[in-house]
Amino acid sequence: MDFFIFWRNMQRRKLDKKSENTRIATKDFFKRSMAEAIGNTPLIKLNRLTVGAKGVILVKPEFLNPTGSIKDRMAVYILDGAVKSGELRPGGTIVEATSGNTGAAVAMYAAVYGYKAIFTIPDKMSKEKIDTLRAFGAEVHICPTAVPPDSPQSYYETAKRIASSHESAYFIGQYHNLKNIEAHYKRTGPEIWKQTKGKITILIAGIGTGGTISGTARYLKEKNKKIRVVAVDPIGSIYHDYFTKKKMIEPHTYLVEGIGEDMLCPTLDFSVIDEIIQVNDRQSFLAARELARQEGILAGGSSGAAVHAALKYAPKMRGSDVAVVILPDGGFKYMSKFYSDEWMREKGFLS
Repeated sequence: MDFFIFWRNMQRRKLDKKSENTRIATKDFFKRSMAEAIGNTPLIKLNRLTVGAKGVILVKPEFLNPTGSIKDRMAVYILDGAVKSGELRPGGTIVEATSGNTGAAVAMYAAVYGYKAIFTIPDKMSKEKIDTLRAFGAEVHICPTAVPPDSPQSYYETAKRIASSHESAYFIGQYHNLKNIEAHYKRTGPEIWKQTKGKITILIAGIGTGGTISGTARYLKEKNKKIRVVAVDPIGSIYHDYFTKKKMIEPHTYLVEGIGEDMLCPTLDFSVIDEIIQVNDRQSFLAARELARQEGILAGGSSGAAVHAALKYAPKMRGSDVAVVILPDGGFKYMSKFYSDEWMREKGFLS
């Protein structure tokens, strides 16, 4: 009888242990992959840089996403859709033209789910970005920056050519894929609206492909048509003159990465933009450095451009205004560039 009781208790313990393991496995206290850890980045108030300014300026540090940029949102949204539709098949190859951040997001996704990733990237991008793509196991083709977008040498055309040569390839085409806008309309916009409890009055963001500002602004303006949307464009990009004068200028190269463009992209919806502020390289880089030194936020050059634009816009703000500034990526990717005093002096940005 004692043995039977002992045996029964042992079986109960096993069942209890199995039941507990099942409960643990079904509890939502962990993410099943890095791809699920995207979003819900915080809003952080600027303090020292905005002394004397009316209203509140909040920044949204998108470098807190898994691969360090806002592109995680768009890339995973598009790729999940491609898997669901059957366009991206198991073991397939993903091809994309990238300035680095989209590539990192796609490379992470490929590593998580077992795809091959091939990227083309302009030669002006930081070594840290290129090394990141390769760290994820991706194949990287470096292309010249100073060529027209339709040149066979450009990173756009090179990516298309590579994609067409692979039977199983899925080409994201972030510059023309309208799901780029949809990703931010469905995720980034609602997130900002919820975080500010609907009190946001100004959105400030850089424009590259245009997907971030277009999708986010479209959602926010549907909630409150009075929200003002301020885009940020580097001098040398075509967007500012096209928006203000409907004039296509001859683009020229600039050093800040990830914003601006040398061609019109269907992923940029000008109808949701109220104003475009131009910035130059020096303003972008110095603002990023000040953001780190004054606010403890280590962000990238495009983030610096957005912050510079926000401070330039600040005199127009009222006491009731709540501005949200999107910081696309972080500063660790640029230690060999504008966070280096030597590099800044070499480029003439520091006296």
